[in-house]
Amino acid sequence: MDRRAFLASLPAAAAAPALAQGAGPGHGGRWTPGADRFDRPDVHAGDRPVGASFASRTAVYGLSGAVGTAHPLATLAGIETLKRGGSAVDATIAVNACLGLLEPTASGIGGDCYAMIWDPKAGKVQGLAGSGGSPRGLSLETVRAKAVNGALPPLGAISVSVPGTVDGWWMMHQRYGKLKWEALFEPAIHYAEQGVPVPDMIAFYIRRALANFRKPGSGVEETDNAMRIWGLGGEGPRPGSVLRNPDLARTYRTIARGGRDAYYKGEIAEVIDAYFRRIGGWLRKEDLAAHRGEWIEPHVTHYRGVGVHALGANTQGIATLQMLNILEHFDMAGAGFQSPLSIHLQIEAKRLAYEDRARYYADPHFAQVPVEWLISKEYAAERAKLIRPDRILTPVYPGQAPSRGDTTYFSVADADGMMVSMIQSNFRGMGSGLVADGLGFMFQDRGQLFSLKDGHPNLYAPGKRPFQTIIPGFATRGGQPWMSFGVMGGDMQPQGQTQIIVNRRDYGLEIQAAGDSPRWHHEGSSQSMGEDDRSLPTNGLLRLESGVPEATKKALAAMGWTIGGPDGGFGRYECIEHRMDGRTRVYAAASEMRADGCALAY
Repeated sequence: MDRRAFLASLPAAAAAPALAQGAGPGHGGRWTPGADRFDRPDVHAGDRPVGASFASRTAVYGLSGAVGTAHPLATLAGIETLKRGGSAVDATIAVNACLGLLEPTASGIGGDCYAMIWDPKAGKVQGLAGSGGSPRGLSLETVRAKAVNGALPPLGAISVSVPGTVDGWWMMHQRYGKLKWEALFEPAIHYAEQGVPVPDMIAFYIRRALANFRKPGSGVEETDNAMRIWGLGGEGPRPGSVLRNPDLARTYRTIARGGRDAYYKGEIAEVIDAYFRRIGGWLRKEDLAAHRGEWIEPHVTHYRGVGVHALGANTQGIATLQMLNILEHFDMAGAGFQSPLSIHLQIEAKRLAYEDRARYYADPHFAQVPVEWLISKEYAAERAKLIRPDRILTPVYPGQAPSRGDTTYFSVADADGMMVSMIQSNFRGMGSGLVADGLGFMFQDRGQLFSLKDGHPNLYAPGKRPFQTIIPGFATRGGQPWMSFGVMGGDMQPQGQTQIIVNRRDYGLEIQAAGDSPRWHHEGSSQSMGEDDRSLPTNGLLRLESGVPEATKKALAAMGWTIGGPDGGFGRYECIEHRMDGRTRVYAAASEMRADGCALAY
């Protein structure tokens, strides 16, 4: 039987309860801290002797460490780094360097990174924002002259901002590294020189990206460098094609020898400067030399006893906190797992939070972002009052503040109790399409997410960091680490993070089932944030994965939601859970069935 058939075939009485009354007695279940599972009618063994019938596998367990990434070879590199005595941060850097080769559609040293780190010595979550600013020589007037339909183009030099990843790695290693910096690049250099077979999904996305870069009018100034690396003599790799990238191997060797300054002040910076001058772009070595990432204090909210942490800075991280604060005013357990009421409430919380996201989120070094107000319980209570269980809120607006798209996620945990939740990205479609001569990596196109509206806090400015979609996730219980997790994928990320927390806290799913559970993705808001499709219906487009019960889909459509089919845009999840068996630490690690990766523990 289909592993999700039980959901699609639930009787109407169970799957589509009256929206105002919830799902009926016992349907939703209740979560108990420390409980391994609980029994209820909508999650049962099915084809599996234990756990939820829709789970693709069980979590993996280990005592000494765990790694979950979007590529098996990257996961293995992380495990081997831990076994060599490396910290979770060492393994994170090794993993990310590998993914720059193995998963170039979602990551690389031409992009930015963010991380949350559980520091066992400090007993707290630390935050890192490794995000670069726009070129200082690129004016607002030039950007507006290049705009398409009132927004920055998605590809080409106009969308390139300073890559922050290598600097972010250096900052983490300086504070938490155990192994020598050079050693962290050895696995990635080996794979880049020897070659690796390309998995199915990554092959598909490379071919799609290369085709987009080569379309007439794409805005990409040159495509020869990208095609030479990833075209493999044709239009790109097929599943199982062997990919080599000796240019990237040489770049990694340079960084391994010279540290972060080799990238931002040395020979790599010189090559980048010469390349952008040659193609008529704006990024300069002075922009690279001026870049610095920053350690920041994560924000936190408490959702039914779970501390959920998020990064502010110029990210959308606090949208997760806003959604959960709103949902805390509703009986989600009573609403029922995969019920129309449960999904409806989550969508409405998303719509309210994303109006604020579009209105207020920006680089706090350039704008006053009212974060404390946005994530306050008092504001959430006001917003929750707007939601009705039996109809769609129309219209939806951002709150009135008081005066004053393609990503990779991975998680690593070590024997000392350190846990790293890290997300890294070139943004959409592999990045800008631009590869500097001989360097082997593509530059991000994050600049597309600037606003061009006068007075908007995210208005483009030279040297300013654009709004960022990439956000790592972290959750604690009782002041101790619980989950290092993430759901990569553009505007899906806060929506996906919220679904994971609700699945675990309200519906009692373990970490693998929480990720395998069918997802929803709501697209669109009344205000544009660069990636929004302005042709969407008034209330946006609600996409539901195939495992959502048919009765639930029909009930949501009857309410007025415009339902779209699955499109593969439901995010990709990795998670490591920290638990104690008496005095013994145990890690449980889960990975995403929607991607090519895996989780391992030892």
